[in-house]
Amino acid sequence: MTDRARCRLYLITPPRIEQPAAFVDQFRAALDGGDVAALQLRLKAGETIDEDATKRVANAVMALAQSRDVAIFINDSPMLAASLGADGVHVGWDDTPISEARRIVGPDVIVGATAKNSYHVAMEAGEAGADYVAFGAYFPTRTKAGTVVAETSLLSDWQAMTELPCVAIGGITPENGGALVEAGADFLAVSGAVWSHPEGPGAAVTAFNTLFDRFARGD
Repeated sequence: MTDRARCRLYLITPPRIEQPAAFVDQFRAALDGGDVAALQLRLKAGETIDEDATKRVANAVMALAQSRDVAIFINDSPMLAASLGADGVHVGWDDTPISEARRIVGPDVIVGATAKNSYHVAMEAGEAGADYVAFGAYFPTRTKAGTVVAETSLLSDWQAMTELPCVAIGGITPENGGALVEAGADFLAVSGAVWSHPEGPGAAVTAFNTLFDRFARGD
């Protein structure tokens, strides 16, 4: 593994949350399981962001996230991220350009960008001002349609050439994520493997952190 900082967990919400209060309980259980860097609110109505649902969930989770030092990201919408006072916005492959997102959210809000399986797109995002790039999907996923397959070598190539953090995403579990950590992913972005874990989200977060610790020790 590289000599960079220990890999961390980047949670993504389920695509639909009917009861925000119940999700807060799930989120708290996840945080009780160990270190979590961020939670991205990715709530969809068809192919577009569900702004009303995003607002409801953001208002429900924000205080807990702040108390646990977990960054809140909004998917797709810089305007919504700015209005909610979120820590960051994540823009997709065909969403708002990085420069426009930066103009909307300002200099102090984190802007992340999807690069799928393209080193070139990731470089362009970094040059445009993105604070991190996300590569994937690395494994089959039911959370997001229309994904493309990314090679693990993309992470190691990226780490060899730039200091910009990278996120690995797509069907990642504690069982298959080791190769991505070893290749140099700074964050693993995870949804279903946490929220649908048979022993609960806390057990899933514990398992991921055990994986990160193992590679940080060089085991």
